[in-house]
Amino acid sequence: MRHDLRTILLDAIASGERIELWTRTMSRDAYFADRRTQAAVEREFEIIGEALTRMRREFPEVARRVTELREVVDFRNLLSHGYESVDQRVVWSLAQHELPALVLELKRLAAERP
Repeated sequence: MRHDLRTILLDAIASGERIELWTRTMSRDAYFADRRTQAAVEREFEIIGEALTRMRREFPEVARRVTELREVVDFRNLLSHGYESVDQRVVWSLAQHELPALVLELKRLAAERP
């Protein structure tokens, strides 16, 4: 089944925005103490990674324009298959430092597709 590129982009963007919303006012210590938020953030990262996996498979020309696509997909696979080795310090760091640039990049791609 072929997916719609705009839908894939919007799904990934929405997940990224939810992570940003949930962690924006949280301190690092508060995040580490809140297992519910950790689980929610991990799930949204899984959705982002799955969306980019679909994009890579179905729209490779667009996927090549996503700077950290391989790393995002690898992180999704770690969250899904290597759950016992997930380091919340890494999740927090990605949410705070890497995710905003990814969301911005995906928004630029989505803006090109009416």
